[in-house]
Amino acid sequence: MAAHDLAAPSAWVTRWADRIPAGGRVLDLACGRGRHARYLAGRGHHVDAVDRDPAMLASLAGTPGVTARCADLEGGPWPYPGERFAGIVVANYLHRPLFPGMLAALEPGGVLIYETFAAGNERFGRPSNPTHLLEPGELLERVRGRLRVIAYEDLFVTQPRPAMIQRICAMSPAPG
Repeated sequence: MAAHDLAAPSAWVTRWADRIPAGGRVLDLACGRGRHARYLAGRGHHVDAVDRDPAMLASLAGTPGVTARCADLEGGPWPYPGERFAGIVVANYLHRPLFPGMLAALEPGGVLIYETFAAGNERFGRPSNPTHLLEPGELLERVRGRLRVIAYEDLFVTQPRPAMIQRICAMSPAPG
């Protein structure tokens, strides 16, 4: 079973979820089976969960506080043009062309919680394609000048399986 298919939310997401403004709308990007969507909806957020796989999204049917949307994030346009979110969560997914739309979709004071595989992960299995692995410091560079970094890590983890991971929690500047 892939790490993004586990039922429990990521420890990184749970650690920083309280930074998302209370009751704010959250986007769970490439949500898989929706472990983070469920967790965040349970915290009182309305969650938009998007993935390209309708079979994965089916597990979210009827989940209170969650709106599921099937969209091809890599082959189609940004699925939320002009929409804003108090939080955006991405776990175990990387498609670099999404960064501009994703960062523009954070409302002032909004929080990005992002965690995915990094260079060096090829030693431990999948993903091993450099297209799907962050370069050293890449998440920092992606938010530089746009978001305030609250926390950042680039490290080897053993749970849920050995992997090289890069993760960030960053906030969009608040108005005023």
